Amino acid sequence: MLSPETLLLFITSSTLLALAPGPDNLFVLAQSMTNGARSGLLITLGLCTGLLVHTSAVAFTILKFLGAAYLLYLAWQLLRPHHSDTPKNGAKPLGPAQLYRRGIIMNITNPKVSIFFMAFLPQFTDPTLGNVTLQLLLLGALFILSALVVFGAISLLSGSIGKRLRQTPRVETLLNRMAGTVFAALAVKLLVSER
Repeated sequence: MLSPETLLLFITSSTLLALAPGPDNLFVLAQSMTNGARSGLLITLGLCTGLLVHTSAVAFTILKFLGAAYLLYLAWQLLRPHHSDTPKNGAKPLGPAQLYRRGIIMNITNPKVSIFFMAFLPQFTDPTLGNVTLQLLLLGALFILSALVVFGAISLLSGSIGKRLRQTPRVETLLNRMAGTVFAALAVKLLVSER
């Protein structure tokens, strides 16, 4: 079994990595601001579920293009005229399953998460302490827990702020444009990223 010191160092590192600005926490922030904390929390659950996929190696280039395409689609949805995910304009809001699925897709199409899992987690294992696969599963579970706490906090805070800001239609349009721009920028960043 891993030592308490190793586990503490890993949890601290995982929490700091989850706090560092990146596609996942920016995605949660943008969705929570535009659609509320509940949307952000459902996306957080999806993102954390998507982390389970990264325990195996996945093709970097395929994921890069799929992830960029999905982000561009989300950006287009937010930037097109008369867009709203809220019922105010007659549009049907996204349901819990759609939000959860959106989080999963966002996470599994982010190749940097796969690279992180392949490069970061093994540094905290010790073959002399027993089964390395079990150690990796434990570390993966701890990372998911850290991400869940951080992204959940982002969802609640940004959802609360967004709720106040969305009470003005002009501000709501501005929030949608900002979120769409964030998604487009993340797509471009993902496309130009290297292995």
